[in-house]
Formats: sequence, structure tokens, C-alpha cells
Amino acid sequence: MGRVIYSKNSHGIYVTVSDPQGAVKRALVLGAGYGGIASALRLCAKGYKVTLIDRCAELGGRAQVYERNGYRHDAGPTVITAPFLFEELFALFGERFSDYVKLVPMTPWYRFRFNDGTTFDYGGTLEKTLREIGRIEPGDREGYLSLLAHSKRIYDVGFGELSAVPFHRLTTMLRQVPKLLRLRNHETVWQMVCRHLSSPKLRQAFSIQPLLVGGNPFETTSIYSLIHYLERAHGVHFAMGGTGAITSALGNLMERHGVTTRLQTTVERILVEKGEAKGVVLEGGEMLASDLIVSNADPTHLYGKMIKPSARQLSARVKLAGAQYSMGLFVLYFGTTRSYPDVAHHTIWLGPRYEELLNDIFHRKLLTEDFSLYLHRPTATDPSFAPPGCDSFYILCPVPNLQAGIDWEKEGPRLRDRIVKALEETILPGLSSVITADFFKTPEDFKNDYLSNYGAGFSIAPIFRQSAWFRFHNKGEGVRNLYLTGAGTHPGAGLPGVLCSAKVVDSMIPPHGVRLRLGIDPALRLS
Repeated sequence: MGRVIYSKNSHGIYVTVSDPQGAVKRALVLGAGYGGIASALRLCAKGYKVTLIDRCAELGGRAQVYERNGYRHDAGPTVITAPFLFEELFALFGERFSDYVKLVPMTPWYRFRFNDGTTFDYGGTLEKTLREIGRIEPGDREGYLSLLAHSKRIYDVGFGELSAVPFHRLTTMLRQVPKLLRLRNHETVWQMVCRHLSSPKLRQAFSIQPLLVGGNPFETTSIYSLIHYLERAHGVHFAMGGTGAITSALGNLMERHGVTTRLQTTVERILVEKGEAKGVVLEGGEMLASDLIVSNADPTHLYGKMIKPSARQLSARVKLAGAQYSMGLFVLYFGTTRSYPDVAHHTIWLGPRYEELLNDIFHRKLLTEDFSLYLHRPTATDPSFAPPGCDSFYILCPVPNLQAGIDWEKEGPRLRDRIVKALEETILPGLSSVITADFFKTPEDFKNDYLSNYGAGFSIAPIFRQSAWFRFHNKGEGVRNLYLTGAGTHPGAGLPGVLCSAKVVDSMIPPHGVRLRLGIDPALRLS
């Protein structure tokens, strides 16, 4: 029998039984984004002694929380579409996610505001959605139902069968080819939507989802159309207290169960001996040994800067050399000294151009005068994000990544002013006189804060040649005992994607021991 380690907290008494050799195995997780946090928890539940390292001041990776003069802002994801993935993490330790975080369903999920001033509220019941579609184009109601049915078929395969399956073996990919061809996943999201809908406005509204994971709808494989059914099946939710409340709950879960966290700590490189990961070297020279490593870093940074060239497998070198990156993000945060009750919780504010604008962003690498925006007004649901009678806003604007060579020190303030002017003339009247505590983040910040290559907002783009086996593998390419999680790995970006990437990693790592909950300590129950 292996070592038996007892621990106790307010949730009960736990025992970890290690492997028969009795040695405690150490695991390092590099990066405290949601993929890294989920991996740390899954390794902990398997009996490993886990240390989680991140260069940021707080947990969450890109899901940081900013406070300015009484206004709070979630920097990362603003919606929850697959809450069961969080429930799974708490269930590993006999706990319930819902005991710590309150999720509120959104109605509508998103409000689309078109350039001519018309709107389309998407979400809620199917009947409400069909009524809204009928208001714009009655003939597209049947088309939406057929789109949803096709999305379900993609979801059943892409999410239900493949999202937690490792794709580091080519044979895994080849076995899926006939199924993917039947689902027409060679099509782009735009092509798939156009087969079902005729209205230009509805085509735009129902093809824009890839932008939320870093993809151009005119290039992203239609497998990402599963998002439509994912939202319909599980809803679109907001966490009271924001995404930061989820990060805090996960952080407390890790603390309760013995995961060590080291923040404001940057890993410089991975120690590789005879093709095997043995530990890491931190900035400043400190070395940490480990039995296995899970990297939640951007894989292009991992293979480009943290692993010596001789240790990289050919597949990793090819992917690194030919990587096509997602767009960059300009994110404007501000408060207002008045409230805008007519503005929805989530608004997608669309400019005059669609395909042409995306071509300028993704290919021509131009920062143009026009733009489209994603507005998050959390105070529509949770007033705690701002002082009484005020609002908090997060405005996301897709822009070219740093391959464009844009001088953001000069262009950042100009873009900020153009966005404020455009919003003032449309849905936020008088904004320039009530805006307060504003600041912004550019692709330069994504590069510096998160070590994202070219400041890309979502790592590599979700195009067909960078999906499944063609994406960076969850198992180290050329380095044993190294595993990868996060947006740049299979299955992709977005909260469901990165949480599923941790499940993929979990499936490949054998348990080191068993962690059991023996029961509630009577003394704790009395307290």
C-alpha cells in the first residue's frame, strides 16, 4: 500500500492514498488561466502534489478583474455557456459549484444593433427567437430551425464525442474524416449559415460567433457552428459578481485541497533531459523540479521561447512556422455617472461593413476608421459593478494583431475617442460628458501581460488547417511528460474549449493516487 495522507477542512476529512511506491509525484502547471486551473484541480484529484505558476498578480489568466474608482470590470469572458464543466471540477472533491457561484440566465442572450439602427434580440426561448427572426425576415424562421438542427448534429459529434478526446495521433483524425465530411465541416461558418438563411442581417448575426473565439467567420471551419446548439442546450448565463467570482471560487477550491499557487512568477524555460520534461527555470534563475508539466501558456510561446529547438518535434516546428494567428483586441473599460437602462447586458454593435472589415483586420492588417463592437454592461444584471445610479462598461473591438506594426501608443487614444463618439451618436447619448475612470488594453498589453505571440487575442486562429490533429497537441510534441492546455490547443478557445482541453490532458495522465472524502468531522459540524 502507498502513503496515506490525511487532511481536514470545513468540508470534511480527506485521505489521499498514493501509488504503491509511496513517493509523492509533483506536477507543475504553467499558467493560471481557466485551462491551467482546471488541470491543476484534476491533477490534485488524482493524487499529485500540484504547484500552479502564473506571471499575473491574480488567478484567471486573461480573466483578470480591474477596479477603478468604484467601478469593476471583468477583463475576460463575460458569459457562461456550459456551466456543467465547472460543476465537474467541484464534483471531483465532493463539492458543488452552485454552492459558491450564482448563475443568472440572460434574456436576451445578445442584442444585435445593425448599422441602420434596427435591432435583433437573440436568445431566450425558441419561440421568442422565432418571433424576432420573423420580424426581420419571416421566411428565415424555417431556415433557423434547419440551421439549429444541423448545429445539433455538429454538436453531438464535435462537442459530445470529440471535445475531450486527444488528437495527437493522426489515426484518431483519420477515423473522424468520413463523419466530418458528412457534416460538411469543410465549409466555413459563413457558407453554412448562408445555406439556411437569406436575410443579410440574420446571416451576419448567426455567423459572428467565431469572432468570440478569435476566428474569421469567412474562414473558420463550420464545426464551430456547434456554438448555436451549445447555447440553446445549456443557455447563456452570467455569474453574479462576474467571471471574477468564478475565478475566486476556483482559487478557494484549490486552496482547500492543497494546490500551491505562485503568482507574479514567470517561467523562462522548460528543462528537458533526454527528451523528457524534468522541471522549469524561472526568471531570475530559480529551478523547480517536477515529475510532469502541464503548460497553459500560448503554445507558440511555449515552443518558440521555452523549449530549445533541438527538443521540438517536426510537427511542432511546422505548426510554429506556419501559424496563422487570431486577431488582436482593443478593449475599452469605463464607468458612467448615469445609468443607461435601455442598453442590454450584451450588445453586438455592428458597423457598416462586414466581410470587408474582417478582411482588413485579418489579412490586410489595417486599422480602419470603421469598426464593430461587443458591449458588456454587467450593471444591467449586477448593480455591484458600479456605484448606485451608475453603469460599468467593457467594449471589445477586434483589431489587427501586432503583425500589422501599428503604433498603439499613438493609435490607442485615437481609437478610444472614435469609439466613444460612435457610441454617443447611437446607443449611449451624452457619453462624453458622463464617462469616467476609463482605460484601455491593446494587443501590446496582450503580448506583455500574457506572452501572447503578436498580441493575438485568442492564440492561433480556428481555421481547418489548425483544428483537431492539425492544432497544437495536448501531448507535448517532442517532449515526454509535457502536456498542453488552453486556447491554442485542441479543442480551441472560449471557456468551454479551454475547460475541455483540461479534460483531454486529464485523460492522458494516469492517477498517482486516490483522494477520498471520508465524511464531515463532528467538531467541524458543531462549529
